[in-house]
Amino acid sequence: MMKISTDKAPAAIGPYSQGMIFGDLVFTSGQVPFDPTTMEIVGNDIATQTDQVMKNIGAVLEAGGTKFENAIKTLCFLSNMDDFAEFNKVYEKYFVNKPARSCVAVKTLPRNVLVEVECIAHK
Repeated sequence: MMKISTDKAPAAIGPYSQGMIFGDLVFTSGQVPFDPTTMEIVGNDIATQTDQVMKNIGAVLEAGGTKFENAIKTLCFLSNMDDFAEFNKVYEKYFVNKPARSCVAVKTLPRNVLVEVECIAHK
């Protein structure tokens, strides 16, 4: 196993890594809409926050030697399921290969963001 670390995605805010590589698989930790430089939340609407989440996932995938097109599975957390349609509009621009996915509503996300997404991809 190998840890993924990049300054192009937000640093971990707890005892975890940005991602891990195991064999030919890349596992990202859940990414939230933090600017990697300032660690501040980007945007206050679901579309803007989702776009930043995707940029952060892309940076971790790239650091792990892969890309969105190689995604196998995603797990998506929304603070409000009413945001589902708007979330999907941004999500589908990045995950064009339509990997397997779960999407659930949760009570609260870190710093009260609207969305968090994690990804498993192959190299």
